[in-house]
Parts: sequence; C-alpha cells; structure tokens
Amino acid sequence: MLQVNRLEKNSRRSRAVMHGNTVYLGGQVGTDLDGDIKTQTRQALEQVDRLLTAAGSERKKVLSVTIWLKTMDDYEDMNAVWDEWIDGDEPPARCCGKVDMTDPRIRFEITVVAAI
Repeated sequence: MLQVNRLEKNSRRSRAVMHGNTVYLGGQVGTDLDGDIKTQTRQALEQVDRLLTAAGSERKKVLSVTIWLKTMDDYEDMNAVWDEWIDGDEPPARCCGKVDMTDPRIRFEITVVAAI
C-alpha cells in the first residue's frame, strides 16, 4: 500500500500531499495582497518552487496546473511572469479561468500536480 505524506498541514488543509510518485499542491497565492498581478504571480510561483523542492520535485516535473485569475484583464501580465518561470521545453498541461477569490485582494491562485 502506498503511503500518503502531507506537508504543512492543519485541520483544514495540507499545502502539499504526496502519494506514490506524484505531489499535489493546494492553491498558492502571493503574500503581498496589495501587490499587482506580476508581484502576486511571482510570489505564488516562489511558493510552488518551495513546496516542489520540499516534496522532492521541481518545475520541469510539473504535469498539470490550474490558474485562477480575479480578472482576465491580468491574463497578459500574468503570462509574462509565467513564461519566465515555466520550463518552456517541458510545459505542463494548463488551464486558466476567472473566479471570485476568497479575499478580494487576491489576483492570482495556482494549483499544481507534479511528478516526484
């Protein structure tokens, strides 16, 4: 039976869950909720990097991402940061949509599934 490991958990959520050779990251947002879309995107991706490293993975092993934006007006600026961050030779499956965020200051949220 495969073991399940959880990182940075509390009674409501885990920041990451590892099962077999896969890691599932919960939604990551920027820490500067007053920051613009580029700042929030960079900060959230830094969180992704940190969690991937803690799980024994890395960017080029990202399999799938879901990106949520507060407004599609941020799409191009978010993609400018995304394109610098992602491994263009090994891009993941990706979707992006607009949602109401739990905090109206949040402009960007990302979930990630990656191989370990």
